[in-house]
Amino acid sequence: QVQLVESGGGLVQPGGSLRLSCAASGSIFSINAMGWHRQAPGKQRELVATITSRGNTNYADSVKGRFTISRDNAKNTVYLQMNSLKPEDTAVYYCNADIRSYSLGRIDPWGQGTQVTVSS
Repeated sequence: QVQLVESGGGLVQPGGSLRLSCAASGSIFSINAMGWHRQAPGKQRELVATITSRGNTNYADSVKGRFTISRDNAKNTVYLQMNSLKPEDTAVYYCNADIRSYSLGRIDPWGQGTQVTVSS
């Protein structure tokens, strides 16, 4: 079994910062791309950022210059550093990963989500 567990969400004032973490665990052979998505109330889930196993990154236009995605391959963990947060960044943030599992083959699991609220 493979699971992703997010942490680091919370309440922050506009202009503040948060760092999200997502750790993958279980029967993992390798991890290709990892990413963060978010879903605000009443809206569809949207891509925030992705990072390949080689460290190539991609960002949504709405977060470019404010968010930074990174990963620690030794820990099977992906991070999202969020700076200059805005109220419109309020959402549940989910991580996902393209994983090759010893027991399950190639899978694309999602974490349970972590709430980020930007409000004064």
